Amino acid sequence: MTDAADLVLLDGTVHVLDDAGTTAEGVAIRAGEIVRVDKSDEVRHLVGVETEVVDLDGRHVLPGFVDAHTHMLDAGRQLRNADLSACDSPEACLDQLRAGRDERAEWILGFGYDESRWGGSYLARDDLDDVSTERPVAAVREDMHVVSLNSVALERYRTRMPDRDVNTEDGRATGVVVEDAAGVIYDAIDPGPERARTLLLAAQSRAHELGVTGVHDMVRRSVVPRVYRDLDLAGELSLRVRMNYWADFLDAVEETGLATNHGSDRLEVGAIKTFTDGSIGGATAKLSEPYRESGDTGKWVVPPRELRELVDRVDEAGLQLAIHAIGDEAIAETLDALAETDPSARHRIEHAEVLDDELIARLAASDVIVSAQPNFHKWAREDGLYASRLGDERRVRTNQLGALADAGATLAFGSDCMPMDPLFGVQQAVTAPTEEQRLDVTEAVRAYTRGGAYAGFAEDRQGTVDAGMRADLTVLAESPWEVDPSTIGDVDVAATVVDGAVVYDALR
Repeated sequence: MTDAADLVLLDGTVHVLDDAGTTAEGVAIRAGEIVRVDKSDEVRHLVGVETEVVDLDGRHVLPGFVDAHTHMLDAGRQLRNADLSACDSPEACLDQLRAGRDERAEWILGFGYDESRWGGSYLARDDLDDVSTERPVAAVREDMHVVSLNSVALERYRTRMPDRDVNTEDGRATGVVVEDAAGVIYDAIDPGPERARTLLLAAQSRAHELGVTGVHDMVRRSVVPRVYRDLDLAGELSLRVRMNYWADFLDAVEETGLATNHGSDRLEVGAIKTFTDGSIGGATAKLSEPYRESGDTGKWVVPPRELRELVDRVDEAGLQLAIHAIGDEAIAETLDALAETDPSARHRIEHAEVLDDELIARLAASDVIVSAQPNFHKWAREDGLYASRLGDERRVRTNQLGALADAGATLAFGSDCMPMDPLFGVQQAVTAPTEEQRLDVTEAVRAYTRGGAYAGFAEDRQGTVDAGMRADLTVLAESPWEVDPSTIGDVDVAATVVDGAVVYDALR
């Protein structure tokens, strides 16, 4: 006699997401594993006395979303400090910063502003001095490559910052700092273990609300790996977390014998993360042609020779690499550096925003995973950030997800917390301005499920709703295949299931 299931979902539409486009009506789960996907009448045979039964009432079940590039600590910071992501003017940002300043500790912090929303300039010291002239104030741009400071913060940390990364006008620092100078501020606001725990748990809850069951977290702060392990040991980690360690950790990773894919079913070692260049928003991504406004071609964060040395070392150690490369020159240098590496390592290029036909062909012909962010298409419209930074000709060559897919490149989608919302990302991929940038719904959803699973060496356990797979599921109120494409991001997540446990429930 077949054992009863622990959890049964009935009377919905189950999108298996296999190559055949199979659908079903119900799912049965036992001990964290999917044991049956079938018509509801067949799945009912596995209902026992203690089985939890959920009536889906026509809702849609997908494999759990995997955010293949995110920053959980920063997601928590945005939730627990001033959230500037919806601000459409500098004044709105300042209002948000002022609103909670009396409740915060020494620093007054805001996260997620995007000056392209108001078509103007970065927040500057003179703006932030209106928030406080006594306490340090920092507003972090959405891409995290740019930080705006008031006079107190700037004067306190200026001597630690490289001159090249401190913006000036007429010889006076504007309060805008980028790259390594921004890193000085991140070090200054680095949380201790208890605060980091609070921030990570807040981000975990938010991820589940968005249907996310697993994340590939880009971990730079030294306290975060320990906090994650404590949460895992305490049974409080309900996400599957893959820690991609910043290259700063490489000595420690090698000395302690850590290896890619080591860990538990909730927390495992991922890649070694490094940079080549900066960002389009910060005008620091490395381009082959100058920026439209500045005439500059961007910056190497890690110069090519240093990158090649790091690639050789990491590949020889048998570790996976995740290399941030946004500008076309940076992407080309990264592909050159990866050309002789182990194809089974599943090395990754993060972002790959500015592309041409040659780079697309090289990416498709390689074993490198393109870890892309479809939500960046929000900047690809005619009056968006890419147009102002790059001009119209290069705007339509950004994030060519459709061309990459058609060429046979391996895609894995993440959010980079801009925002951390897979359905918003799917919407942007489906409604992108040009055919070369667009995907259909199935392709976009696969990149946010199967793609993330493959990038994490978990395709045998995640990415489809099938018997034998982990019971990581996202339940949607509506079908993203059936709604107006421009409203996919508005589809409600009804429930999120990780390892057979309902970790977010809006069904009741």
